[in-house]
Amino acid sequence: MEKVTGIGGFFFLSSSASALDDWYEQHLGVRKVGKEYADGSWWQDAGPTVFAAESDDAQVGGVGRSWRINFRVRDLDAMVAQLQAAGITVEVESTEYPNGRFAHLHDPEGNGIELWQPAGADLVRPSDG
Repeated sequence: MEKVTGIGGFFFLSSSASALDDWYEQHLGVRKVGKEYADGSWWQDAGPTVFAAESDDAQVGGVGRSWRINFRVRDLDAMVAQLQAAGITVEVESTEYPNGRFAHLHDPEGNGIELWQPAGADLVRPSDG
């Protein structure tokens, strides 16, 4: 059976797309999309990805939101410190789960962002066999 090999893009509406692209690049290191197809895209590190439909508003960024993006990070504490130094409010979950540690923030338009430092089984790539 053929299957997808990963997420190739994430597209969402913004009232100020250029400014929001700048924010994601400045604070999270997500490279902006070029104006030409030949400019290439942001390359992310290979790693685990959770793909899940949710029935609870709180799981996707709050009431009235239909999505929340989760970014993997190598060092959650360093990323949180960097964001807080830039004046961004970040809530770090006090619980350390078997699959890692998490923190939550919002972009300038109120969209939910989750940061995840994987641990345990999510550090080992399963065989696709």
